Amino acid sequence: MQTVTQTYTSDYRIRGSKFFGYLGPAANQDDVENFLGRLRNEHPSASHHCYAWRLNPSEPLEFDQDDGEPRGTAGLPILNVMRSAHLMNAVLVSVRYFGGTKLGKPGLIEAYGKSSELCIKNAVLKRIIPVETWLLRYEYTEQTLVNKLRNDFPIIELESTYLEDITIEFACPANINQKFSAALNGFEHKLTHLEHTGTSYHIEQ
Repeated sequence: MQTVTQTYTSDYRIRGSKFFGYLGPAANQDDVENFLGRLRNEHPSASHHCYAWRLNPSEPLEFDQDDGEPRGTAGLPILNVMRSAHLMNAVLVSVRYFGGTKLGKPGLIEAYGKSSELCIKNAVLKRIIPVETWLLRYEYTEQTLVNKLRNDFPIIELESTYLEDITIEFACPANINQKFSAALNGFEHKLTHLEHTGTSYHIEQ
């Protein structure tokens, strides 16, 4: 799976019609609505604002909208391009300005698909890594053990608190979580607290 962390654009023109593509990050449907609202404000006189989104890598949700174009000629081609690119937590909008010449259903499918493909081609895609999250609490004297964990596994520190003792939340790539769990259990007796806190995902930097 892949995603984006900023907005990317494209410009595709055919037979007088202009298709402006916008691909941006979206962690939830509020992000989608904010993204759409901004584009509607930027393009108030556009003929159509057609789009698709895909959210939640753990339990994928997706949606497409033709915005007045014949059903299946706009939103679905956009969605299919996102599927092909394995895009998640993203929204892709193609804003059309009608140029006076009808493209027909095949022409619309091709135009909205091309607009979307160009937008993704212009983007820097980031890999989404499924992870398992862990909470560790330990005394300062055990820092060497935690440093060894960092050296032995590609774990990601999410949050840390340094008070009377140290509390750190780590994310471990799901594909090596079994080995990481075994390593943790090997010195659990030296930790004040050890807890597997859930399943999530991490965006590669």
